[in-house]
Amino acid sequence: MGEITSLIRAANEGDREAVDRLFSLLYDELHRLARARLRGNERDTLLDTTSLLHEAYARLVKTGDLEVADRKHFFAYTASVMRSIVVDFARRKNAEQRGGGAVRVAIDENVGGGESVSGDEILRVHEALERLSRVDPDLARLVEMRYFAGLQGKEIAEALGVTERTVERQWAKARAILFATLR
Repeated sequence: MGEITSLIRAANEGDREAVDRLFSLLYDELHRLARARLRGNERDTLLDTTSLLHEAYARLVKTGDLEVADRKHFFAYTASVMRSIVVDFARRKNAEQRGGGAVRVAIDENVGGGESVSGDEILRVHEALERLSRVDPDLARLVEMRYFAGLQGKEIAEALGVTERTVERQWAKARAILFATLR
């Protein structure tokens, strides 16, 4: 059994030191995940990559509720926590501004690729994703990993235990559903 697997098991049993060590060992990969999510959006969320990563760590430690099976699941879980943080920041920003008007939302292949995404867009996608999760939780998880964590098809396929082709088909289906929902 590898060190990561051992740490995950200990963390699942509530060992905070295991969570600390796990974050330490995976810090570079987690930092890349956070950077992909925030690329071009730091101004809108008032978060930088390190802040997002540290906030995710703080939330995981605070809840003490880490239940993941393996490394891939850990990254998917952390992506979900990062999504929650980004949505919370976008909500706070919108609450301060209280602006109206329609916002165009593009569910794009290049989500983590540098385009700035507004707080309104983050919230609209989050709300649509909540509705999608009630209908198809697997599609919602895929969108969360792609849109909110910036993971690529191969990474998502590994995390979900499916083929890249399956991820591509599900991504196309999810985009169509979300497009219709966001109209």
